Amino acid sequence: MEWIQQFFNGISLGSIYALIALGYTMVYGIIKLINFAHGDVFMIGAFTGFFAISVLNLSFLPALLLAMIVCAILGVTIERIAYKRLRNSTRIAALITAIGVSLLIEYIFIYFRGAQPEAYPEVLAKETYNIFGAKISSQSVLILCVTVILMILLQFIVHRSKIGKAMRAVAYDQDAAKLMGINVDNTISITFAIGSALAGAAGVIFGIYYTKIDPLMGIIPGLKAFIAAVLGGIGIIPGAMVGGFLLGIVETVVSASGFSLWRDAAAFIILILILIFRPSGIFGKNAKEKV
Repeated sequence: MEWIQQFFNGISLGSIYALIALGYTMVYGIIKLINFAHGDVFMIGAFTGFFAISVLNLSFLPALLLAMIVCAILGVTIERIAYKRLRNSTRIAALITAIGVSLLIEYIFIYFRGAQPEAYPEVLAKETYNIFGAKISSQSVLILCVTVILMILLQFIVHRSKIGKAMRAVAYDQDAAKLMGINVDNTISITFAIGSALAGAAGVIFGIYYTKIDPLMGIIPGLKAFIAAVLGGIGIIPGAMVGGFLLGIVETVVSASGFSLWRDAAAFIILILILIFRPSGIFGKNAKEKV
């Protein structure tokens, strides 16, 4: 029964990683950029949800939607100000800029608000359900349901909507997409908006699940979500989902086995192994890249 309990805990943690990883993989898929500022968008989402619940007295779903909207606007702003003019630059220039944007967001936030952590207000009733002998909290069930709904919605947008077709076209060939009349700049901005909105949702879910947030909280979950994206296959949306869930389960199993100090190390060991033995990820295909 203990392992069933830990499996559900791993799924809850993996849901957070998966939502953040989707933003990484969407941006990389369309412009081949690792947006290391994405973890800080996740942090802004958590604090937006905290403000909405504690100050505006909103319930969970309105706070979640507000955090997603704020983070979507922030994501588009970052793309337009920092990344748009670097489209034709080297990848290392874009990568350094992403790291700089990450630090800028963190320390501007600390400058205006301070570095002290906050305790997330209780917004969900704490109930437990007995599933196969394991006690599962209502929070874990709600987190999983929200994550699944957002992932289904994302899949619908990408595969069934007009903007989704434009995103896939731009990811495949930007020049050809321009010739077909697609507004590449707007398509990239919408991609950032969607990915950032998912990170904002993950921030609210993280705050409710772990009850503690701080201005530097996006660093480790952001790195782990990046590992999840690489594990599943960077640039592949289903891969980010599966990678997030797998990483969450692995971390939980490591902790439950009595090696909690190795929990963070396990994620980076997975990254090293995947880069050595299958650098394209679980769902990725090895392909030659023109340099």
